[in-house]
Amino acid sequence: MTTYTLYDYRPSGNGYKIRLLLTQLGIPYTYVEKNIIQGETRTPAFLAINPNGRIPVLELEPGLYLSESNAILLYLSENTPFLPTDRLERAYVNQWLFFEQYSHEPYIATSRFLLTYKPDEQSQALIAQKRQPGYAALGVMEQRLSEHPFLVGDRYTIADIALYAYTHVADEGGFDLSGFPGILTWIDRVQTQPNHLRITETHGGKPRSGD
Repeated sequence: MTTYTLYDYRPSGNGYKIRLLLTQLGIPYTYVEKNIIQGETRTPAFLAINPNGRIPVLELEPGLYLSESNAILLYLSENTPFLPTDRLERAYVNQWLFFEQYSHEPYIATSRFLLTYKPDEQSQALIAQKRQPGYAALGVMEQRLSEHPFLVGDRYTIADIALYAYTHVADEGGFDLSGFPGILTWIDRVQTQPNHLRITETHGGKPRSGD
């Protein structure tokens, strides 16, 4: 049996999506840490794996790589309960995945990164510009989650994993979730799913030395 290798950076929400799904599927994997702050994804060796120079990257078999976190979620969840078989529900999952990358991650995740690693005056001005669209994205989620337990089909899917990754740490980007009771209840619900792990954990991932 081929063991996946995950190239990741532990604080990353995008990498966390993959670690969480792998763990909840009970799939073992080898874990390779790449520190994006120290430029470890910009080396010639890593760019040969992913020319876009970003994590996460999942090595499916020796020399075969898949990047982009939500594409990896779709690949891993195929033929599992995490991805609906119904055509329309699958489309709704994709709808949320596209929403996460276009309307959510650029504001909430980026604010978290800037506050953590570049808390200077220039970043503060940029963060301020991200407030309104970030809260707008949370409002879209709240509209759904105030009436439903999960984002698609009233059951836990990769849509929830994709949005949970950065939403549950939105406060680290300066976003106040106290006005979003549906989201807060959903966060608690996601955290009670079997084999849940925290964002900095790599349970099931065996570190590989020498990378």
